[in-house]
Amino acid sequence: MNVLICVLMGFCIASLGSITPSFLNLTVVKYNLRNGTKATFYIIAGYATVLFFQANVGAYLANVLMKNSEYITLIQQIGTGILFLLSINFFRIYYTSKEKAKDKVIPKSKSYFYGIFMSLLNMMAIPFYFTFISLLIGFEYFEYSLPNALYFSIGSTIGSFTLYTLYAIVAKRIEHKLDFIASKMDFILGCLTGVVAIVNLIYLLSE
Repeated sequence: MNVLICVLMGFCIASLGSITPSFLNLTVVKYNLRNGTKATFYIIAGYATVLFFQANVGAYLANVLMKNSEYITLIQQIGTGILFLLSINFFRIYYTSKEKAKDKVIPKSKSYFYGIFMSLLNMMAIPFYFTFISLLIGFEYFEYSLPNALYFSIGSTIGSFTLYTLYAIVAKRIEHKLDFIASKMDFILGCLTGVVAIVNLIYLLSE
């Protein structure tokens, strides 16, 4: 495959995933307001480092699944169960956490490693890449190989870094909007995972 196409695919998919408000975006905004844009780049670099490997893992798993289609139903069943559990957990957190969490002060010297830690907590990254790459493979837009996966991951790293940098640049303008979304984040995630789980369950029962 053309190197540029793989990089652009990674860039576009990572940008799509990074533009959605999340605890990662919120951390970028708050840290930028406290320490400035330059210091925030270290946290963003930590995010991008982990996302590089997450994109690789997602691509590999997608390739394995597409070559072993007999496991698709089993994986869908397991995934549906996990989605229901996640949905219940998100709702539990939303309705039981009444105290407002205090902003954590992050030392500048530890920003990069904190960014890595925060990105590792993002459980949706690998399933996100896995889903989109599976679709690309299924529609024959992407042919898996180690070089292609590497180029795709480079593109996804650039894309996520770019989007998080934009969040840092416009931090003052979107702070209040992200604060509102963050207060409802667990409820939103509970609804999203619940809806996807129900749709998957209906699909599995109709087969």
